[in-house]
Amino acid sequence: GDTDAAFADADVIVKDTILQQRLIPNAMEPRSAVANWIRSMGELTLWSTSQNPHIVRFLGSLVTGIPEHKIRVIATEVGGGFGSKIPMYADEMIASFCSMQLNRPVKWTATRSEGFLATIHGRDHIEHVEMAATREGKITAIRTVVYAGMGAYLSTAAPGVPTILHGLIYSGPYDIGATRADIYGVFSNTTPVDAYRGAGRPEATFLIERLIDLLAVELGTDPVELRRKNLIPKFEDGHDVASGITYDSGDYEPLLNMVLGHVDYQALRQEQARMRERGAYMGIGVTCYAEICGLGPSQVAGAVGFGGGLWESAIVRFHPTGKVNAYIGTAPHGQGEETTFAQILADELGVDVDDVGIIHGDTSNTPMGWGTYGSRTTVVGGAALALAARKVKEKARLLAAHLLEAAEADVEYEDGKFFVKGSPDQSKTIQEMATMANVAWNLPEGMEPGLEASAFYDPPNFVYPFGTHVAVVEVDKDNGNVVIKRYVAGDDCGPQINPMIVEGQIHGGVVQGWGQALWEGVVYDDNGQLLTGSMTDYALPRAHMFPDMEILSTVTPSPHNPLGVKGIGETGAIASTVTVYNAVIDALRPLGVTGIDMPLTPEKVWQAIRQGQGS
Repeated sequence: GDTDAAFADADVIVKDTILQQRLIPNAMEPRSAVANWIRSMGELTLWSTSQNPHIVRFLGSLVTGIPEHKIRVIATEVGGGFGSKIPMYADEMIASFCSMQLNRPVKWTATRSEGFLATIHGRDHIEHVEMAATREGKITAIRTVVYAGMGAYLSTAAPGVPTILHGLIYSGPYDIGATRADIYGVFSNTTPVDAYRGAGRPEATFLIERLIDLLAVELGTDPVELRRKNLIPKFEDGHDVASGITYDSGDYEPLLNMVLGHVDYQALRQEQARMRERGAYMGIGVTCYAEICGLGPSQVAGAVGFGGGLWESAIVRFHPTGKVNAYIGTAPHGQGEETTFAQILADELGVDVDDVGIIHGDTSNTPMGWGTYGSRTTVVGGAALALAARKVKEKARLLAAHLLEAAEADVEYEDGKFFVKGSPDQSKTIQEMATMANVAWNLPEGMEPGLEASAFYDPPNFVYPFGTHVAVVEVDKDNGNVVIKRYVAGDDCGPQINPMIVEGQIHGGVVQGWGQALWEGVVYDDNGQLLTGSMTDYALPRAHMFPDMEILSTVTPSPHNPLGVKGIGETGAIASTVTVYNAVIDALRPLGVTGIDMPLTPEKVWQAIRQGQGS
């Protein structure tokens, strides 16, 4: 769309300047590496806290000159990452170099303060944003000028965070005819900035939802009704947005209605009015979001200069006893994929979930993969696993038809058994097929022994989860303290393989978003020295600060994904920051406060109240 024309013709334009402060990722386990060079074999083994061991092997070969097949990277048990362990850091290569020089194992582990200094940071945007609309509340355009901090030098995925993962998603779930993003990367003598949970999408969602609240105030309309008026209608197989990308599927209004009904939105507004009459300040924040994740496709990666592919691969292997191992290229590190992937296989093959083993994180026995980040592990890696399982099942069906002396077309499969159509008593279990395939006593002509298959999956498009979140906060006007009283997260990630894991991912992301809104922020002095270099100075949220989250969901499958799934690992962080922020500003509006730079610490809130009241 023509953004400039939309603004020239607009009845109403609202503007803001948004500071997305720097954040420091804080995984439970700091970065660490153990390198062991065996000179006589010319082989290097590197234990690494990486989110993508195959990429560390690839880059490590380029750095050290050791042939790639002579490097083994092990990252089987990693204590979290949130994006901070995507890059390959110099520390790993220094440990490798020292091991090669000393011909003995060398271990390096970062202290927490070293991690604050040298592990990548997140966010760090200064955004000048504006929205154009009609007097009736139809949003016609968004445009921005964004200065994205890069730090002292470019980290692995840094240029993609404020561009493809930010500027392309400015429509959110709304029907907006024109969007424009002018993004400038800014270098400074600070720690490099790279992907941190959400990576560009929290910043985009923040500016969209912030502008909508400002527009609602300008028009004198309810912010929920303004959102509802602009939502994209239901679509099941693609919707083009102004930035040029195509959303896969979406049904936004039912989820909005579900969440609003759950919280009884109108009753909350009435309670807010009663509290204001007695000098108490409650705020309500509502966010509707749509995000882009599930990275591939590889062609897009190549077109934007990513420097690698974004497909995934998997191998599914039946043992003669009927147990199953799956070897995956992705590298889960706390997301619970060992359980999720075992469930995928159990469902596809009809075996008990306890009979499935998921092997990952060791480049010596797993297929090539491009890593775990960007909510892609189940979407891309899980799809590869399902395709491999389906190949195994089809081979087993052919073998079952041979043993049952039936045509393959007449053999059906259900609950782990192959049987002749109309004669369920004539059946063979898939475990029996595994035994026969491995002993190879009676195979159809031309069939190879063994029951295993590999598959590669390169997604044709991203996936686009969406949702509605609501926050209710209370602000003490005498000291600026903000208390989150209630939080409801409604999300749609397609079919949920393991709802408990989905809920856990939402919990973690929401808390990290709250952290940005209320407490977290990197501070440097004028000489570039980090002042928030430890837990003493960098405030992280703690469990006692939060209410119990209320989790809701709908199911809108992705039409192009073999499992219909969409990502969920980042949605909480994408939606929650602006939901809480808007709730706080909503609470303070009667006190003359229209905006505060994050984090919304008690001191900042108290100062804003005094300024708003002319004190």
